[in-house]
Amino acid sequence: MESGRVTPEDNDLSLELSAANAAQRDAIQMTAPVEATSEQILAAVLASLEDDKAEDIVQISLRGKTEMADYMVIASGRSTRQVAAISEKLTDRLKQDLGVFCKVEGAEVGDWVLIDAGDVILHVFRPEVREFYQLEKMWQPSGATAKAN
Repeated sequence: MESGRVTPEDNDLSLELSAANAAQRDAIQMTAPVEATSEQILAAVLASLEDDKAEDIVQISLRGKTEMADYMVIASGRSTRQVAAISEKLTDRLKQDLGVFCKVEGAEVGDWVLIDAGDVILHVFRPEVREFYQLEKMWQPSGATAKAN
């Protein structure tokens, strides 16, 4: 392009660049992660807990009760070491398998670890701490029992 004049070659080059940019944009969109549903996250959480020998696994539907999440899962580990290991493996699996990044609280101590996986909130306790707080009772309707797996 000389002194502001557009030549036929310039138009061809511009069209080639536009086509290349469109192809690149389409490729990026095709590889963009698809957001996991709350049911997929829940299934992955339950499978991970089973694999890591968590005990007394309870799932509670929060739909219609709160906007913070669709499900709450409560489980126990036999020791602080197991609680921490269950929590760490679970967050790694959710990240690798579903692209879900979790917020974690309490992993350093290992008595009670809270994992926020978006639409699924998970509490992993040592049995004594779980008994003290009794979260299941807070979220269940009076007279109802939690669905244990």
